[in-house]
Amino acid sequence: MSSSRTDMERELKAGVVPWLRAMGFRGAFPHLRRRGDSAIDLLTFQFDRHGGAFIVEIARCSPEGVVTPWGKVISADKAKAWDVHPSQRKRIAARSTPGTEGWFRFDREAPEQIAALIRAKLADENIWRDIEPVGRLRQSHSPT
Repeated sequence: MSSSRTDMERELKAGVVPWLRAMGFRGAFPHLRRRGDSAIDLLTFQFDRHGGAFIVEIARCSPEGVVTPWGKVISADKAKAWDVHPSQRKRIAARSTPGTEGWFRFDREAPEQIAALIRAKLADENIWRDIEPVGRLRQSHSPT
């Protein structure tokens, strides 16, 4: 079974994104966010540049947004999982295999099967348990 990226994106937009929206996520594919009381959940679908696979990256930022390591301020309504340092975001893959072999492989599996697996993995709220919100904006201090 080999599907194209177009086929996979179509299935994600039809079978996963509406399900995520029902769980409170907003935004445009491939970057979604869900506002909570104390943090914003960030979710991004990241496709392999060589084709055939993707992962889901999740992270959290503060309601105030993210400050990147180089000082760029990104508001919470524009923040993406990619804006959070890789050490502070989590990759959700099909299986624990090194490299892209563990990613969701639409070049080997049907998009419908992959969509069902993603929903099952993301339905487990424990995946968010160890992710701390990052990027709290600091009050600017005036020199004395």
